[in-house]
Amino acid sequence: MGENLGIMDGYCFELITGPMSCGKTEELLRRIRRCIIAKKKVLVISPDVDTRTGGDYIESRNGLWLDAVKVKHSIQIMSLVKDAQIVAIDELQFFDANIVSVITELMKQGKKIIGTGLELDFKAEPFGYMPQLMCIATKVDKLHAVCMKCGCEEATRTQRLIDGKPADKNSPLIMIGGDETYEARCIKCYELPDVKKKAGFLGLKVLQFKEH
Repeated sequence: MGENLGIMDGYCFELITGPMSCGKTEELLRRIRRCIIAKKKVLVISPDVDTRTGGDYIESRNGLWLDAVKVKHSIQIMSLVKDAQIVAIDELQFFDANIVSVITELMKQGKKIIGTGLELDFKAEPFGYMPQLMCIATKVDKLHAVCMKCGCEEATRTQRLIDGKPADKNSPLIMIGGDETYEARCIKCYELPDVKKKAGFLGLKVLQFKEH
């Protein structure tokens, strides 16, 4: 019988998660390169909402990079897989609800999936469909970062800063092209101001101005 290069023995979904700057993409690239050395056929996927690289590739913060196919909708992944044995998906938190069923189907087909994603958004709430993905994953590696404020090595939160100050809880979940920056923080140093709640405590009314 001829070998089906698109099918692996068994199946698995390895999920790498943690806050910003914890090395998720770096670890993904390390695993991908091991698969390439083992002469496996690898497909690398990235969401097109992630515009940080400015091209069709994924890149870690230490400068490592690899070609990737950018997709808008998770269902597109199914038509791209073909005979790939390994499907690597970066920034899973940005994908739509279908990503759960897509990965489930790939697992049924005997593919090996390796993915990364932020488990929590800047509000420290579950990000996108990461909770469901963590449940169906056969292996979950939760990485920690170095806190950019106190220097401890147990940072698990992603701090959004706008003009150098902690972003308000009521700001948009995804800000593209803004002046925001992100850094890893431990629970003790993480900050999330809530202007609306504070105004309520003081008996004040928050004024909103509409653009004309």
